[in-house]
Amino acid sequence: MHDVEIVAACDLSLESARAAAPRAYTSAEEMLNAEDLDFVDIATRSTTHLDLVSLGAERGLAIICQKPMAPDWPTACRIVEIAERHGVRFMVHDNWRWQAWYRAAGAIIARGDIGTPLNYGFRCQVSHGAGDEPYPKQAYFRLLQRFLIDEVLVHHIDTARFLFGDIASIYAESARRNPRLVGEDHAILTLRHVNGVMGSVEGHAFVKHNSSATHDEAIFEGDAGTIRVTSSGEIWCGQQKIWTEDQGKGYRGDSVFSIQAHFIQCLKSGQPFESGAREYLEKTFAVVEAAYSSLTLHSRVEIADIVCRPCP
Repeated sequence: MHDVEIVAACDLSLESARAAAPRAYTSAEEMLNAEDLDFVDIATRSTTHLDLVSLGAERGLAIICQKPMAPDWPTACRIVEIAERHGVRFMVHDNWRWQAWYRAAGAIIARGDIGTPLNYGFRCQVSHGAGDEPYPKQAYFRLLQRFLIDEVLVHHIDTARFLFGDIASIYAESARRNPRLVGEDHAILTLRHVNGVMGSVEGHAFVKHNSSATHDEAIFEGDAGTIRVTSSGEIWCGQQKIWTEDQGKGYRGDSVFSIQAHFIQCLKSGQPFESGAREYLEKTFAVVEAAYSSLTLHSRVEIADIVCRPCP
């Protein structure tokens, strides 16, 4: 971005930090004490987020933080409370809703092309989850107690919220197909939105190879028509292709650039983030938490019941 300069990076590997920025550190606290920064971008595992958010918030820095925002509900509440207490801008980096095809689908739905939305379905096939050594580039995935919903399907939950509004309840089923993983690698979610729209999200992680542009297929149905997003990132209405992504650059429809540009724009303008910390906690992360509660209870869980839980 022409108006952003990466001046420093911190990584446990000094070599990796040097590859990312002109000044490199292995200690986040040392970096934050030494540098005069406008914001920090936290791209680490969720178990580190509380400490790193605390370091940034105590110094009054704006924060963009990767999802999952926390490993559990109490920690997520604590992170948001710390950011709010220090009065810092805080956005969760969940880039799926920023994929070009979902932004285009959102515009098509918003202008009424399919009429009143009725239901939707996301189907996600994640690669590299099969075999004796799944996820070779992110081997720590194998040990996560909460895996597919927390790491992958949260994207689709947040995208559904972007397209159809707040989610009222969820019912979840899951399975573990690959014994090399600790957590679930197959899940089906049924969601009901506040406005009555219903939808499903299905995903699994044991396809040996999946080189599609999106990982996804999606269908959005209304009382006046239906559109679908293909695995190549095209949007079809019946037998007619009505939208295609023609830039072909960046990650997943250049979604990472788009969400980071949104973060910078909001910092400059003062406008609210699409995935600000409190909203993301109560309207996306709470749905993930409700999904895992549903797996335990074997029943539908209301999102309001999660949000009303006392935070530590």
